Amino acid sequence: MAEILVLYYSRTGGTAEMARQVARGVEEVDGMAARLRTVPPISAVCEAVEDEIPAVGPPYAGPDDLRECAGLALGSPTRFGNMAAPLKYFLDSTGGLWLAGTLAGKPAAVFASVSTLHGGHESTLLSMMLPLLHHGMLLVGIPFTEAALHETRGGGTPYGPSHWSGPESNALLTAEEKRLCHALGRRLARIARRLEAA
Repeated sequence: MAEILVLYYSRTGGTAEMARQVARGVEEVDGMAARLRTVPPISAVCEAVEDEIPAVGPPYAGPDDLRECAGLALGSPTRFGNMAAPLKYFLDSTGGLWLAGTLAGKPAAVFASVSTLHGGHESTLLSMMLPLLHHGMLLVGIPFTEAALHETRGGGTPYGPSHWSGPESNALLTAEEKRLCHALGRRLARIARRLEAA
């Protein structure tokens, strides 16, 4: 069974819930499974040291997760219109995979959460696409044929799902935001399955 790596960083839980919803969409596709992974926090003042396995949630990602995946869904909270530093730090460590062309030709998608409605979710999604393009990945978005894009009053973009978590970062995903996460997972998994068969 081919696997889609759903890789994310989350501080308050919104992005983690989006990752679970994307994974559900992946697993709606026959022959496809989701592999949930996260990355550890980093420190601005010293080398951060974390246990190899987090106390809660999915394991931390490593290079093998990227090598073995048939596709990648990448998620982050928004930090000043950009991805969070821990996810960028992890991506910055993938130079060896880039040199080997490991991810070239694999499909990839992005998702993000943001605490303010106009807080840069679209620029965050676009910034997350840049390293994926450098890796030679094939970007997958959400077409406007997906009805939830027309119905959402919270997050949601053609670049990928987004979630408006509110000023306290505690708002639950809306029904439309969940539908968009499922749609992205299904679309990514279907494209990965077709590419694997080709």
